[in-house]
Amino acid sequence: MHSDRGTSRRVPTGLILGVVLVALAFTVRALSPAFAGWGLPDRAQDTITLALSVIIESAPFVFLGILLSTVVQVWLPHGFITRFLPRQPVLRRASISLLGMFFPVCECGNVPLARGFMVGGFTVPESITFLLAAPILNPVTIITTHQAFGFSDGILITRIVAGFVIANVIGWLYSRHPNPDSLLTRTFSASCAVPDAPGDEHLGHEGHGHAPGRRPGRIERSVDLFTRETAVIMPALFIGSLIAALTQVFVPRSVLLALGSNPVWSVLAMMALAFIVAVCSNVDAFFVLSFGSTFMPGGIASFLTFGAMIDVKMLALMRTTFTTRALVQITALVALMSAAAGLLVNYVA
Repeated sequence: MHSDRGTSRRVPTGLILGVVLVALAFTVRALSPAFAGWGLPDRAQDTITLALSVIIESAPFVFLGILLSTVVQVWLPHGFITRFLPRQPVLRRASISLLGMFFPVCECGNVPLARGFMVGGFTVPESITFLLAAPILNPVTIITTHQAFGFSDGILITRIVAGFVIANVIGWLYSRHPNPDSLLTRTFSASCAVPDAPGDEHLGHEGHGHAPGRRPGRIERSVDLFTRETAVIMPALFIGSLIAALTQVFVPRSVLLALGSNPVWSVLAMMALAFIVAVCSNVDAFFVLSFGSTFMPGGIASFLTFGAMIDVKMLALMRTTFTTRALVQITALVALMSAAAGLLVNYVA
């Protein structure tokens, strides 16, 4: 459990640092054409450019996710969403996987939102189901995928169906786990602990850091929660973006392109590409459209399915909530099922 003194001192610094870094990223990106080469080697320039691109593309969705998470935790009554869900576990998770229709945030913003849902009453398996399904099963992603591919080769249908099935299968598997809470990091698990004070049962972890005997108002709690979530999520976004940029620069894309015409290797290569480039799920269909003439439809479908659920940036964000062991298991499961979906498309096509 966090101490009041430590929380109150550390969090504002983290928020200020996060805001400054985001502002610096936007400034550098805006001014970069004015600096001819920056005096840096080509690979260093490419790394900086790619990292800034990922940050600038992702940051608005991350902040939106944190904002929605704050609304869920502070402004909605505890368990407000869960009371409208079916009681039967399978139907409940199926309904949760469709919540992305009402929270159209890409995978970056879904991490803080899923954290908020857990504080608001979701179980760990239910939150994993939402986290994996929402980046695909939301109106923005569906519309952009349709705009890019229409209904040709079953790419759009495969993405929607595979996203729903994979999220629910993994949610079901973890619902059989003897101790799902062990999938969470100690820090986040402690922050989810329900306070013992009467009347504070719906505060979740946003109740920390305030003077005893005085119940803070909703605006104060919202600012406090937004501040701490930003301090946790933004460093992970920067680290993930840097790793994605470094991987793109130093892994030859020509190797991936050479594999595009093989039914099996095209799927694996496109999944590797999706993991590396870490494109936002709301716009990744337009990115991969340029590969449509090189890779088989199954490879494109696997890219759109796997990349929306798991990539290097996403793993860095998810590490703020889940243990490394849990992330390895989730990544392996998503990869296997995404590959199976892509191979099926190639076989049918």
